[in-house]
Amino acid sequence: MVASAAWSAGDKTGNASDEDLLLKVGAKIRQLRKQRGLSLQALSSGSGVSIGVVSEIERGIGNPSFNTLTQLAHALDISVRRLFDIPEQHSPVVRKADRRALDARDGIEGDARLEILTPSLQGALEAVWVTAPPGYDTSATPFSHPGEGFGVVLSGRHEVWLDGTCHVLEAGDSISYQCMTPHWYRNPGPQPVEALWIVTPPTF
Repeated sequence: MVASAAWSAGDKTGNASDEDLLLKVGAKIRQLRKQRGLSLQALSSGSGVSIGVVSEIERGIGNPSFNTLTQLAHALDISVRRLFDIPEQHSPVVRKADRRALDARDGIEGDARLEILTPSLQGALEAVWVTAPPGYDTSATPFSHPGEGFGVVLSGRHEVWLDGTCHVLEAGDSISYQCMTPHWYRNPGPQPVEALWIVTPPTF
């Protein structure tokens, strides 16, 4: 599943078109890859993203999902925010209307909405509000990166897979794990899932 995406405020207004954003993100990935002396094949192997998709993204003609960008960022040993221009908030309070979100601007069916709850992205942890529709599934792009993760499901029924083992979370259930363990998420439905996720150090 691929979707154009942009960091935006709660009012869903952006400063660049999807096309401009994809060109900037692709150029940033190419720049970071070359700085690290990685070939396209090496980045593909390290991220689990096919070499053809990596090449398309770098040229700004791909249409990557957030999960794909996360895999590439982790393979480049950076946080996902390095690929975007994300403004810092100076107040310690984040109002609901001011949450910064990775917004699937085209409303791609099946994409989760991720909203950053921490005012700064430079701290030791990040808190993320996740809204995952029925059918949301990241099994095609398992995550594996340094750090620790904690999640609590607020509503719905969510599957958290850790190294192939499924943990089913109902509303009120929580889970903690080492993020180096390959992990992915799935909402089997029929209701949307709302959850709070905390990761340290920040991965977004």
